[in-house]
Amino acid sequence: MTDETMDTEREAESQRNEETAIEGEAAKEEVQDRIAQLEEGIAARDVELAALKESLASAVAKYRTAVLAAVPEVPEELVKGETVEEIAASLEAARGTVARIKQQLEIDAAANSVPAGAPGRAPLNLEGLSGEAKIRVALSSQPK
Repeated sequence: MTDETMDTEREAESQRNEETAIEGEAAKEEVQDRIAQLEEGIAARDVELAALKESLASAVAKYRTAVLAAVPEVPEELVKGETVEEIAASLEAARGTVARIKQQLEIDAAANSVPAGAPGRAPLNLEGLSGEAKIRVALSSQPK
């Protein structure tokens, strides 16, 4: 090979290398642009997700308030949760607790109940009285 041929081949290879480098730079810029677009999309989704989480938290709080208003016999301390499902499960557990406590109170009240009104009349016990005392009791109980 001659010097001219080698120079021509070197120039051609150099030009191919430059074209490859230019194409590589263009591809790199396209990839960087795509990455920037995707990052912007992710940031927008993050903002949207945060807004949705806040909206969900507000809706769950309103649901809890409505549930507690609808079921006043359940103490609010017993109803907990971060989601509607958790609040519903907590409400069912609270209802069961309230029912058990109510049942136990009814059982205790029935066991300790005192009959209303005056006690029934019992016959007088005259065993320890003398004859004269028995006569006086009999005379005092007769209508006049």
